Amino acid sequence: MAFNYTTCDRDTLFLLPPSLQEWLPQDHLAWFLLEAIEHMDLSPFHAAHRDDGKGQRAHHPQIMLAVLLYGYCHGERSSRQLERLCQESVPYRVLAANTAPDHCAFARFRQRHEAAMKALFVEVLRLCAAAGLVRAGKVSLDGTKMKANASLADNRTEAALIKEVEQMLAEAATQDTAEDGEHGPGHRGDELPVPLRARADRLQRLQAAKERLASERRAAEVEQQRKLAARQRSEQESGQRLPGRKPKRVEDVRAEHEQRKANTTAPESRILKTRSGHIQGFNAQAVCTDQQIILAAQVTNQENDQGLYHPMMAAAQAQALAVLGEVEGKIGLGRADAGYCNEEDLARACDYDMLVATSNDRKRRQELQEAPPPRGRIPADLTATQRMERRLRTQAGREEYKKRSQTIEPVFGQIKDSRGLDSFYGRALATADSEWHLICATHNLLKLFGWMRNLQN
Repeated sequence: MAFNYTTCDRDTLFLLPPSLQEWLPQDHLAWFLLEAIEHMDLSPFHAAHRDDGKGQRAHHPQIMLAVLLYGYCHGERSSRQLERLCQESVPYRVLAANTAPDHCAFARFRQRHEAAMKALFVEVLRLCAAAGLVRAGKVSLDGTKMKANASLADNRTEAALIKEVEQMLAEAATQDTAEDGEHGPGHRGDELPVPLRARADRLQRLQAAKERLASERRAAEVEQQRKLAARQRSEQESGQRLPGRKPKRVEDVRAEHEQRKANTTAPESRILKTRSGHIQGFNAQAVCTDQQIILAAQVTNQENDQGLYHPMMAAAQAQALAVLGEVEGKIGLGRADAGYCNEEDLARACDYDMLVATSNDRKRRQELQEAPPPRGRIPADLTATQRMERRLRTQAGREEYKKRSQTIEPVFGQIKDSRGLDSFYGRALATADSEWHLICATHNLLKLFGWMRNLQN
């Protein structure tokens, strides 16, 4: 008896479908991305190329964008992997129009169009708004720590940086003396070797990191001197010593800053504390609607979220008004966790309502949750923080604040855990900001794709 198996014949010739339209089902993400790109304004991408028809042919921006967006939707952003997938994967071949851009083309495209890639976020947001998916009445704000393309081991103190810079300059002087002896003064000989060019780049990064630490130290010393002078004037005017802990001396502040470190690979990145430990990275901010559509995105190198509430809300308000208009784009409420809480921001007058947690302490949060709702009139002598705390104890405040964790936190989970995008390729702050906008744009595209598929079904 013969086994009843399917045929396994790899030598028989067969014809592939002659049309790309038959390679993928009509409801595939690739077709959706191609249709979405046709409705985007790509003039910033075209502006970077010659319009006289001369020179070597460049890959069409629609091809490069389609492959990059599809790659980011699936957590694939390596230029070399995208090159391979354009040869081996059917969706990528469809998106690339059966061409084969190499990894250098993808890398150059991202580098050349950094600003245009950032502006793509607004184009995607307009598509979501046109489909009726953006409703800006209530929004949620939060930040997440993203790894930079740098190692924690590359951090140095200011003293270590000064020593390393002096050592590299001494090596360069020795090299110059040797080359003068070989080729004669004023003559280079040949082009500078690759190891020395890399050394020059490293020297530039070291000096940038050293200058950053020195600048921060000087600013801290000036600020501390101002605080001490203000305290001294106040005590002289009142004739009494002010209560509380005495401010640190300028020498103490200087000593503390001398122990701070800067990264020599990515000087603009920072050492950030996360739940799983410390990372070298950036602080990525996002504001999203209750439908988990991201309205505003930004990357900073702040180590915490203090002072970012109103700037992010202002950015979200501007984006909502731009895509929805003066009436529907008005934000009524902004929710945020305790990382954004400070008296100055809570007391600041604004056009939207604020709902911000007041404590990060677990015991204090438990006390507030178990405390009975407040009754009676609000006392007139409460601070802005106390008023917010009182509001969070009300039944309406508790129910409303719960929606924060149901909106913005899943967005970060979908980006970092589901798609694996928990780091940036770039090392500069501007490059990381551009990539974060691209990541958020693909998040909105996936939301729009899922919503449209549900409508069709």
